[in-house]
Amino acid sequence: MRKTPKLTVVGAGPGDVELITLKAIKAIESANVILYDALINEELLAYARKDTELIFVGKRIGCYTYQQDQINALIVAKAQEKGHVVRLKGGDPFIFGRGAEEIDYVRSFGLETYVVPGISSAIAVPAYQGIPLTKRGVSESFWVVTATTKSHQLSHDVALAAKSTATVVILMGMHKLDEIVAIFCAENKQDTAIAIIQNGTREDENLGIGTISTIQQIVAEKQLASPAIIVIGDVVEARVGLDSIYRAVILKD
Repeated sequence: MRKTPKLTVVGAGPGDVELITLKAIKAIESANVILYDALINEELLAYARKDTELIFVGKRIGCYTYQQDQINALIVAKAQEKGHVVRLKGGDPFIFGRGAEEIDYVRSFGLETYVVPGISSAIAVPAYQGIPLTKRGVSESFWVVTATTKSHQLSHDVALAAKSTATVVILMGMHKLDEIVAIFCAENKQDTAIAIIQNGTREDENLGIGTISTIQQIVAEKQLASPAIIVIGDVVEARVGLDSIYRAVILKD
């Protein structure tokens, strides 16, 4: 019997294998094909059936296994061949994840389309370090900005965000750090607190905290690199203390 061609775009969360929804796990379990990205925790693939076809289509700066148009075409081809395709993406697929673009493309081929939201790294990664993006008396709002645009230039929104009093969360920004620092210095914010969190929520998480004027030196000292999230604002200084009891209990059980 021919299976119905359909696509489910699934958010895999920020990295910790337990930060995924039950609905996402059910989608993985029901998939005939899974196309997964570089930023997902590959332990999640253990939820797939043994006969599920697993295809890595991850993209990193300067290294592309598939171009986006190839991924789009592959989704359609695999759905028509095998039925249910799950597109597994890091974080939330509708926050700089191109999930909406893929859905728009495959709809024209008559595929059923669904989405399972994920826990966004923009929120979860700072939280794991005790950094609240908003806190009464400290920050009333926050920006989430991608540093790198489609043309590989720094987003103009970074300059707009630097003028505000809001917390600024920058994704995909490590290769633009020098430009980001210059923009905030131009707004006389060289003493503003900043945190850079590499491999957030994972066992190999790496953290650097400083100010706009010192962060480049800290990055060099701690060898911080992509993938990382940049958090700028007074909330970095307002971070709360967290214990590791919850994780210890999980490991013990």
